[in-house]
Amino acid sequence: MRKVLVTGASGFIGNYVIEELLNRNITVIASSTSEEKVKQRSWVSKVKFISFDLKEFSSSINYFDYFNEPDNIIHLAWEGLPNYKSLFHFEESLSAHYFFLKNLIVNGLKDVTITGSCLEYGLQEGCLSEDNCTQPANPYGIAKDSLRKFLEQYQHHHSFSLKWLRLFYMYGKGQNSSSLFSQLESAIQKGDKTFNMSGGEQVRDYLHVQAVASYITSTALQNNITGIINCCSGEPVKLIELVKTHIAHKGYSISLNPGYYPYPDYEPMRFWGDNSKLKTILANEQSG
Repeated sequence: MRKVLVTGASGFIGNYVIEELLNRNITVIASSTSEEKVKQRSWVSKVKFISFDLKEFSSSINYFDYFNEPDNIIHLAWEGLPNYKSLFHFEESLSAHYFFLKNLIVNGLKDVTITGSCLEYGLQEGCLSEDNCTQPANPYGIAKDSLRKFLEQYQHHHSFSLKWLRLFYMYGKGQNSSSLFSQLESAIQKGDKTFNMSGGEQVRDYLHVQAVASYITSTALQNNITGIINCCSGEPVKLIELVKTHIAHKGYSISLNPGYYPYPDYEPMRFWGDNSKLKTILANEQSG
C-alpha cells in the first residue's frame, strides 16, 4: 500500500488532506511541530504521527529513514503565515525547507508534491496560467518561488518527480482567525449588526478547502502531469459578491460595511487562475 508523508499535518489544509488520503485508503505518515493539535484531530488514531520541528533539522540525520521511507511527500508546512511581508520567509524558511527536502530526496524519496502560492505571480492581473513568468512582490512569494527554482535545478543532479501546486484562495472550517470568512463568522457569533471589510471589488479565485484537499491529493497520487499546477476554480468572482452569497446561503442577518479597510498592497485587484492542467489531471483520474 502506498505510504504518503504529510508535513504541516496539524494545519488548516493538512487536516483536510489527511482525511482525503485516508478516504482513498492511503497509509499516512503525519508530521507536525504541534503534537497537541494533532491529538485533537479525528484521524489521529488512523495515522502514524512523527513529530518534527524544522528548526531542529540536522544534516547528519537520514530523514527518509526517519519518516519510515515514504513513497510520496505532500509538503504543506510553512512558518510565519499570514505575515507575508516578513523577511523571515527568505532569510530563514527558504534554506531550511530546501535542505530538508534535499535530504529526503538524496536518501531515496522519488515523488515530491509541494504547495506554492498564487502570490508567486506578484501583481500581475487577469487570468494567470502556469506559463506566466513569476514576479513575486513580497518575501513570502519570493521564498516560495525561489524554493521551486532551487528544486528544479536540483532535478538536474538527482532524479525525482516534482509537482508544485500553486494555491489560490480558499475558505472553510478551521481557517486562520485572521482570514476574511473566519472574521465574518466571528462577527456573526458575537451578534454584530455590521461587518467591516475592504471595498470588496477585488476579483479573486476561491475554492472550499475540501476541494483544495481533494485536488492536492489527486495531483500528488499521479505522475502524468508534473511541474507547476494551478490549484484553483478558474472562475473569477468579486469578493463582495462571494461574501453576500455566503451570508445568504447560511441565512445570516448582518449588513456589510465595505470600504472600512484599505485594499492589501501585496495583491493585484483582479486575478484568477487558469486551471486547465488541474482539469486534465482530474479527467485522467476519472477515466482511469
